[in-house]
Amino acid sequence: MSTVEKLLDATKDIWACYYKHPFVMGIQNGTLDRDKFRFYIIQDYLYLEEYAKTYAIGVAKSKNIKIAQMFAKSIEIMNGEMDVHSGYMGKFGVSQEEADSTKRSLDNLSYTSYMLRVAYEEGEAEIIAAILSCGYSYELIAKNMIKNRPECINDEFYGDWIKGYASEEYAESNRILFRELEELTANYSEKQINHLIDIFTVCSRYELLFWEMAWNKSI
Repeated sequence: MSTVEKLLDATKDIWACYYKHPFVMGIQNGTLDRDKFRFYIIQDYLYLEEYAKTYAIGVAKSKNIKIAQMFAKSIEIMNGEMDVHSGYMGKFGVSQEEADSTKRSLDNLSYTSYMLRVAYEEGEAEIIAAILSCGYSYELIAKNMIKNRPECINDEFYGDWIKGYASEEYAESNRILFRELEELTANYSEKQINHLIDIFTVCSRYELLFWEMAWNKSI
């Protein structure tokens, strides 16, 4: 079993909850209250700012240029993700100033603080484990939406969000992370792998909390 497979196997019950969460189902069916989505988009925009810092720390801590370039490339791809968020904020009439002045929810703050702590205190593989639950779960969520309701990709409001996370470019960014993680952990002991699983599990739990936060619009 590969390292990625071990991470996913350990968290499969948590990830199964993503697909049936009412917020996710609402996007898939085009029925989600747009005020909930507005709240989510702003909070996720604030989240991505901290998420990008985690990648940037990965660049600084990389032991070779190949891994540094991987983290840097991921930041470039994230710019496209931010563009989608900016587009939705434009639709909602949310200015940059309003977004920047919005209070981060407690779950958002706790999640990003944990990721940044891992980035500052640990190594390259641990950083990938911390960021992968967000990146890969969004890909699978979007693809699962299309599988369950193919026409959702053409939804006049939520279609852009779904298409962005189901795109080949986004999927390739995750595959790059997979490959690097496998190389970095080729000689990892069972104890080290279990530590990665712990990090990945914490972040997977935070992902579920983020969906709950968005659904309840909780600060």
